[in-house]
Amino acid sequence: MKNKAIVGCLLGTAVGDALGLPYEGVSPTRAPKLLGPPDRYRFFFRRGMISDDTEHTCMAAQSLIEAHGDVVLFARRFASRLRWWILALPAGVGKATARAGIKLWLGAKPASAGVFSAGNGPAMRAAIFGAAIDDLPYMLEFVRASSRLTHTDPKAEYGAIAVALAAKHSREHPSIDTNLWLEEVVTAVGKDASEFIGLLRQAIDSVTAGDSTKVFAQSLGLVRGVTGYTYHTVPVAIHAWLSHPRDFRRAVTTIIECGGDADTTAAIVGGIVGAGVGEDGIPSNWIQGIAEYPRSVPWMRNLGEALAVVDLVKDPSQQGSITRSTAKVATVNPIAVLLRNLLFLFIVLFHGFRRLAPPY
Repeated sequence: MKNKAIVGCLLGTAVGDALGLPYEGVSPTRAPKLLGPPDRYRFFFRRGMISDDTEHTCMAAQSLIEAHGDVVLFARRFASRLRWWILALPAGVGKATARAGIKLWLGAKPASAGVFSAGNGPAMRAAIFGAAIDDLPYMLEFVRASSRLTHTDPKAEYGAIAVALAAKHSREHPSIDTNLWLEEVVTAVGKDASEFIGLLRQAIDSVTAGDSTKVFAQSLGLVRGVTGYTYHTVPVAIHAWLSHPRDFRRAVTTIIECGGDADTTAAIVGGIVGAGVGEDGIPSNWIQGIAEYPRSVPWMRNLGEALAVVDLVKDPSQQGSITRSTAKVATVNPIAVLLRNLLFLFIVLFHGFRRLAPPY
């Protein structure tokens, strides 16, 4: 069911994000000594909080509902949300996204706001498109619009396409057909993405050989952790998904143990696997352990259910009985967001100072 996939994707992204957040920037050798295994929340008194990965995914979902199938309107609505999101002082925002947000405030249009960067920002919010949109070419239009709003390097777009197609494949196929998924990626990204396709093939071959995701990451030279470069992030995330396509717990913990940009990598894997297993396939204690407001777990669940009833079809004549007026868009209180972000920043600073102390 579409509802199951969308809610599972949103909550899977949030859980992966919240579990990986304390491990962000920590090497895979130091993380177990400093924090312990990623089997529970270690951010704030055994509770988890989300970061930009989940927030962008939610903003994309909200914009999809408002656009009601119009890609241009989606880009405008997402750009508007991004402008206000930047103004609320989010901690840890990527450089390319920050620069794009500033350009939007200076009057840039969505089509010209992006900066040349191959960061993993577009990939971190891409799974929701695969979870929500059936028509493949149409889905790719939304992924490209989302990517180019902040990142104009084609590499960032290729990574986002691979993630969206993985989420779509995850929800549509009880048994993963690796060759079918890869064929769709190759067709979508084109011949100019030969380096990226080569990395995805390496990931598939590594899974076939029985290598762990950490071993695969190390084979790419990521001994100190997975970086925010999309050609590092996405192949390792795909490896974790293909290694544990229906085991949410193992897929997410496996990639967090690789270190580096752990909140984003775990959010991507959580969104892909969550689209396939739904909320029921995510450990309930992990869902219940997220302490968030105003983007709470019930809020995200309602957002997913609202998106599930919107007819995301390219031809308006093919839409069903759901109209713009009946699609309820979950909103957030901007004052609550600002206060929440100040608390979040305080906790992030605490973790930063904690890392200055042993064990190393």
